[in-house]
Amino acid sequence: MPRFKTTAEALKIVHNREQIRNLGIIAHVDHGKTTTSDSLLAATGMLSPSVAGQALALDYMELEQQRQMTIKAANVTLYYEKDGTPYVINLIDTPGHIDFTGKVTRSLRAVDGAIVVVDAVEGIMTQTETVTRQALEERVRPVVYINKIDRLIKELRLTPEKMQEWLFGIVRDFNRLVETYAEPEYKQKWKVSVQDAQVAFGSSKDKWGFNFDMAKAAGMSFKDIINAYTSSTPEELGKKLPLHEALLGMVVRHHPPPHVAQAYRIPKIWPQGDLTSDIGKALLACDENGPTVMMVTNVVVDPAAGLVATGRLFSGSVTNGDQIYLLNSKREGKIQSVQIFMGFQREIVDSLPAGNIPALLGLDIRSGETISNRKDVATFESIHYVSEPVVTVAVEAKHPRDLPKLVEVMRRLNIEDPNLVVTINQESGETLMSGMGVLHLEIATTQIQQAGLEIVTSPPIINYRETIRARAGPIMSRSPNRHNKIFVEVEPLEPEVIELIRNGTIGENVEKKAVIKTLRDHGWDPDQARNFQAVDERGNVLTEVTKGVQFLQESMDSIRAGFDDIMKNGPLAYEFTRGVKVALTNFVPHEDPAHRTYAQLMPASRRAILGAMLSANPTLLEPILGIEVKGPSELIGAVTGVISSKRGKLVRIDQKEVMTVVEGEIPAAETFDLSEKMRGATAGKAVWNTHFKTWQAVPQNMLWGLVTEIRKRKGLPPDPPKAEEFIDKE
Repeated sequence: MPRFKTTAEALKIVHNREQIRNLGIIAHVDHGKTTTSDSLLAATGMLSPSVAGQALALDYMELEQQRQMTIKAANVTLYYEKDGTPYVINLIDTPGHIDFTGKVTRSLRAVDGAIVVVDAVEGIMTQTETVTRQALEERVRPVVYINKIDRLIKELRLTPEKMQEWLFGIVRDFNRLVETYAEPEYKQKWKVSVQDAQVAFGSSKDKWGFNFDMAKAAGMSFKDIINAYTSSTPEELGKKLPLHEALLGMVVRHHPPPHVAQAYRIPKIWPQGDLTSDIGKALLACDENGPTVMMVTNVVVDPAAGLVATGRLFSGSVTNGDQIYLLNSKREGKIQSVQIFMGFQREIVDSLPAGNIPALLGLDIRSGETISNRKDVATFESIHYVSEPVVTVAVEAKHPRDLPKLVEVMRRLNIEDPNLVVTINQESGETLMSGMGVLHLEIATTQIQQAGLEIVTSPPIINYRETIRARAGPIMSRSPNRHNKIFVEVEPLEPEVIELIRNGTIGENVEKKAVIKTLRDHGWDPDQARNFQAVDERGNVLTEVTKGVQFLQESMDSIRAGFDDIMKNGPLAYEFTRGVKVALTNFVPHEDPAHRTYAQLMPASRRAILGAMLSANPTLLEPILGIEVKGPSELIGAVTGVISSKRGKLVRIDQKEVMTVVEGEIPAAETFDLSEKMRGATAGKAVWNTHFKTWQAVPQNMLWGLVTEIRKRKGLPPDPPKAEEFIDKE
């Protein structure tokens, strides 16, 4: 067993940036990320080798151990020696299930390199593509580990030649992802090569692995691997080809140290900052003597210690007792304790320099916050998630006395997982919890119960969006006092512009010149592009094309408030609005400011937008999930039958030797009994997962029945209002 490595040994080298690596492990669900992490912990003396692969040490939550899946992103600091040189490797093990993809997105901001784990039989799957795209968008450099090689021997019974051909096919598929999603500068540079030891092969369960350099040095080939399994001695492989040497060797050789990575990552993730300023230069250089600048990427609640904020320290250092400033929240805070994660435990280190991933105690903080010891630092680009909450349940305490505790527990869950949205219906007092999918909400409700609360939950409810399919206006509405007139027109927003809003290319925190250029490049009228006023994060825009109107700028906040209200409460069913462009075409205000107050202009703005949207062929959008089903070939008919019965459609069927992968699309509203239907049709022989794919208009024959159903559930009159109710005549 390797000698246990202490925190003190790691702290000796944290100031040497060349000997630091920040690493994430990402993959499709069940491809072996956490089992791989176990082997790395064992090799660095943090976990007994006898339980590596079964301990799931980084799945430290009881729920994770029970379900054999990673729910939270776990941090650990490893100490590793390569050719006599010690390295500190800050490792984050991330979830693979799509419902927890937000945690992957946040984790990638903190690291510079990623090991992409791929199942040798299943190859590149949907979530492999998703997490790889996320990594490349964050300028995180990938290497590949093809796990479960033993399956090729035991299940597919491949010859050495066929095995090599199969595995090289997976490498080609991965490089196609890099070609597709990497920025032009990195398309060729970041493709992985077996010969350059950027790809490793192995079995995390059996604790062995190798890359090209190791195989060459040991004189091993795929034939030797097959012989080891046919002679029932795979444990010998772990002695000859230790997995940690294959993986950490790749990391040390191919992943950049923090100061090298920050030179090209900072311009992407810090777009609002001045790279020529002293702060910009310190960030680019990862200067521990520069201003303290850290982005918090994860927050957990420790029952004993309170909030624990983890993130990447890009510049300067953090020390116990430091006074810092929370730039997004615009308030001060004090660091009580600086710590690092060692598995599920934290150890006090007092101080850490730039390039590391510290855990900070004592701050009232949320994920995505930028902290610094200076107030003139630009914040980091906000983290954008590849999905959004589409399923909601109502949660209430079984015993009224537990209501305060329920509110506190749900507040904690929201802090730890910003993708879990908790809202309180002010009219009904109902507490609503929205998540990425049924599993996401199931995990959250289980965590509430484990906190000692008895709760009652409603059946899951699908979150819809409202939009328009035509152009309408100008529509005029008067303020309640009849002294102000607001004219608006609406039209559907281009899908490309919606996506640019969703990924942060267009936003109110983006430099206005850049937004104007982007909008004009997408065919916008120059006046509308130049005068955009508001961007809603769900993909809506408010602009104005008035000519010489008085008092407009001082009234714009009130007009915008009406826009914001309708974007949150659409005209058909009070669902969020998506993909609507609202243009203010004219504004006739009263000269006396007493007659053009917020109480007058906000309702007028709201009424005009409502009238315009109701005149523009409004509809509901429903969330469509991608579904991926894996199973024996003889089950194709049963699987496609289930998908078709759920208003779904087939996208692709891939045959992979003994396994078939069926890809399709299915409305989220049809998935509540999917498990029972799929298990019944396939006798439990198929495995599947779903992921959010797109928003799609509800079929016309279902629309008005669904609108009525949603309105009744929300306590609204069953029929939506008519456009004429909001349109005033001149």
